[in-house]
Amino acid sequence: MNKAFTKESDGDEDDDAPAASPIPVGSKNYITTGGYARLRAELLQLIDEERPRVVEVVHWAALNGDRSENGDYLYGKKRLREIDRRIRFLTKRLEIAEVVDPGVHAGSDQVFFGATVTYVDDLGDERTITILGIDEVDTSQQQVSWISPVARALLKAREGDEVSLQTPAGPRQLEVLAVRYPLPSA
Repeated sequence: MNKAFTKESDGDEDDDAPAASPIPVGSKNYITTGGYARLRAELLQLIDEERPRVVEVVHWAALNGDRSENGDYLYGKKRLREIDRRIRFLTKRLEIAEVVDPGVHAGSDQVFFGATVTYVDDLGDERTITILGIDEVDTSQQQVSWISPVARALLKAREGDEVSLQTPAGPRQLEVLAVRYPLPSA
């Protein structure tokens, strides 16, 4: 195809779009009640507070004349695109979200979505992780997505079970030491 008919990016459309974690085909977008509430609060904050504030700044900047060298106008328009992109992303993800209360498994020793699992690997390293939805994971808090390899290996295992985890360095054995759940939502 001739290069004249290919679209070139102007550098600010989708280059900095957040990469959405893919949901496996045929799977649901599981999310905890707390995760759903956080995403919904972020969406409402963007719609009700941040977007109107930025629109006001852009409107003010547009009234000042020359838009080509107006930093407030240029930055504001870019920020509006970012906000609108995030609003679309959050709206789509919340529409397809399957809210799960992990508290229904409180007292169980089997690993399901929402569990906090303590395990030890075959090298003696002990770790504690919480298995959450794709859109609510914070790896700095030892949270992993339910589609991650370690979560898939641990799901449905019970305390005392050993499971195999395939890693690039070869298979590893994990022993489940403890399984905890939050209290059920009211």
